[in-house]
Amino acid sequence: MHKIIEVKPLPNYRVWVRFSDNCEGEVDLSDLVGRGVFAIWDNPETFSKVSIDPEMHTLVWPGGIDICPDSLYEDLTGVEVSDGTSQQIR
Repeated sequence: MHKIIEVKPLPNYRVWVRFSDNCEGEVDLSDLVGRGVFAIWDNPETFSKVSIDPEMHTLVWPGGIDICPDSLYEDLTGVEVSDGTSQQIR
């Protein structure tokens, strides 16, 4: 699993993240807004309260919302992460 070591909320439901391997960049999460548990993000102020869980290295928000770092890494790099291996997404 990739570890997130830094995060910054950005406008329009995007986040800038840095991983422990120094891979960094912006990820657009706007497609999740209003869906299921992500309905709480209808308030942009809530979205801006993103932080990093110190044990799991996931992104977390108030209300118990979290996002797996591997899925963010895949979105950012195009490298599929599964079972501890990486494959380029074609």
